[in-house]
Amino acid sequence: MRASVSAILPCMKSLLAAALLCSAIAVAQQPVVNNYAPPKNSTILTTTFVDWDSLPAHDTIVGQSRQVFDNPTTTLDKLEVHITTLNPGKMSHPVHHHPWEELILIKDGEFEVSINGKPHHAGPGALVFFASNDPHNARNIASTPGTYYVINFVSDLAHDPNAKPAAQQSLPGKLASGVYDPATMTPTPTTTGQRVVVVDSPTLTFQHLESHITTLNPGQISGPDLIDHNDEFAVIKSGDVEMTVEGVASRMHAGSVLFWAPNVKRTIRNIGPTLASYQVFRVTTAKSPKQ
Repeated sequence: MRASVSAILPCMKSLLAAALLCSAIAVAQQPVVNNYAPPKNSTILTTTFVDWDSLPAHDTIVGQSRQVFDNPTTTLDKLEVHITTLNPGKMSHPVHHHPWEELILIKDGEFEVSINGKPHHAGPGALVFFASNDPHNARNIASTPGTYYVINFVSDLAHDPNAKPAAQQSLPGKLASGVYDPATMTPTPTTTGQRVVVVDSPTLTFQHLESHITTLNPGQISGPDLIDHNDEFAVIKSGDVEMTVEGVASRMHAGSVLFWAPNVKRTIRNIGPTLASYQVFRVTTAKSPKQ
């Protein structure tokens, strides 16, 4: 028995509508590609101290943003750092990916971080690493605003948006996207306090990425006139410190940040009555000065 054309057409229209809806949902779920943009400031970044109180907060549709750096360095095509505050329930942006590698350091609050389609929890002090082209975003899951630092290191190897995500390449020995929580790590005692190495590994776009947290007892120094051959970004996590770089001293308190150019002499002293801590991010590329 044949079905009439008038009976078949509504079914066909319903199937077509469902197919179009599924197609639209699939497209909407595809990660957005965040293409590279040159630094907004073309001046090569030299050693710079930035006090938290000097950073103006700009309102956004999801919370607030504080811009810190967006410059080239002597070894990086770009160092872009900003600080994001998300209101409760808000997300940073739709899931996206980009060829450069990104870190976020949770200052305060509770977040759900999506990495390659899987949710991860990130609380205060956690470090999140997004490897090259791995889809990601973050959402505030607390009832109060939450804040985190965003650190984008862009080397000359980080400009191919069509490359496979790091998770799909699965190259041995390369740091994988994930949440790295210092609270679960055992610190190593030092003569001046303690130290925790959070990550220490090659990545897809760097010869090496290392991040550690140094805690100084009151009155102690990190060491006189330390010299490193890498670009370094640091965040003061607690206490009050005096940073001396090439003989120039600056007092800094919790929340403040700084950038060290390669091969500068620096000394860090705890000038407060309590423990002081700071987290350092160090990157090595083929352009880094040789030791």
